[in-house]
Amino acid sequence: MRTWKLTLEYDGTKFHGWQDQVNARTVQGDLLKAARECFGAEVEIQGAGRTDAGVHAIAQVAHLRVFHSNPIVDKLRAPELKRELNIRLPGEIVILDVDEAPNEFHARHDAKSRAYLYQISTRRTAFSKKHVWWIKERLNVKAMSAAAKLLEGRHDFTCFRALDPSKPNDSPVVVVESATIEAQGHLILFHIKASHFLWKMVRRIVGTLVKLGSGEISEQQFRGLLSGKCDSGLDVASWTAPASGLFLESIVYTEDLNENRKGSDHRRRGGAAGSSPTNAH
Repeated sequence: MRTWKLTLEYDGTKFHGWQDQVNARTVQGDLLKAARECFGAEVEIQGAGRTDAGVHAIAQVAHLRVFHSNPIVDKLRAPELKRELNIRLPGEIVILDVDEAPNEFHARHDAKSRAYLYQISTRRTAFSKKHVWWIKERLNVKAMSAAAKLLEGRHDFTCFRALDPSKPNDSPVVVVESATIEAQGHLILFHIKASHFLWKMVRRIVGTLVKLGSGEISEQQFRGLLSGKCDSGLDVASWTAPASGLFLESIVYTEDLNENRKGSDHRRRGGAAGSSPTNAH
């Protein structure tokens, strides 16, 4: 068995999200198809985060695991794998980097934190319509920035989540490491980093911050929502920002895969093709 860490970017506009589905085009599905063609064998691909339909990624991370040895699996190096996958992938998906990884590496379980970027445009744009949310109303960026800082720390995000049928018992409590809003020309950029995120949490936070920036709700009301006490008069779900402006920006790991890669190379040169496999997580 061999395992690689893949770093990739994608435009999610034409995909029904990350996760493989039987009757819909997904990023994971296209990756699986490309990897199976490359190796001529069954593979496992798991991502660090499940992006929804229409959401993009600047640096998504996934692990690619091949369970059965053959001449292609045994000899393929990381730069060659990167080239072979990119040849087979559509233009909306690009492999940015490939690293050898220990067989125990799991892209989702081993991630320490994740960061998202949301882009709001204050004007109509011809070139990046698919990648922004155009807001016609004037927004108070200073007020939005002050509210964004309130997100930092440990909070109950019940008011900003959508119930995930696949994780009905997930805690609504999330520790946010950082959250900022800044204006760059006609763009308002919202950055948020946390150990994990709840379904639709980021898009609902953005929608609520826009309501605050337009003066429709107060900072006090925002604080109330952040305490987990949902105001029945505030329909946060209907404020969910569109997927077009959301990007998975980065995944943070503490492990140094460079040392692990050297170990993998050493084991392979020593004739590891016949060694017993390590169980995948």
